[in-house]
Amino acid sequence: MNIKQGIFIGLISAFLILGFVSMKRAMPVAKEDRIYKAIKVYSPYKLEKRIGGLTIVDSRDGRKEKPNAADVLLRLDELDEEWGKKHLKIEKDVVVVFGDNNQSIAKIYIQTPKESAWVKKFYGI
Repeated sequence: MNIKQGIFIGLISAFLILGFVSMKRAMPVAKEDRIYKAIKVYSPYKLEKRIGGLTIVDSRDGRKEKPNAADVLLRLDELDEEWGKKHLKIEKDVVVVFGDNNQSIAKIYIQTPKESAWVKKFYGI
């Protein structure tokens, strides 16, 4: 192998590694599907399609955020985490969802210890 081939292979390898690392960083956190879908129903943040990508809409006041395409899912997770710290509480094996006026809206039963650990870690409660 001569020097030109070595440099070419090295550059291709570097670009592949950097691409993989940036894709991995842009991926949202893995979620427990059953419990996340049950809690997401009560979250005020929804995704709205637009020509330039996705918009995050706060259904409480209609405020819209337009993050770039690479950050939209990460930003949605951040907003859900902030909301969850204020509006979710774990009591034994039940996640209690509170409204803006601190009244209990719903109770979601946790089925596995893995779901409980995920809720505590993701929402920080």
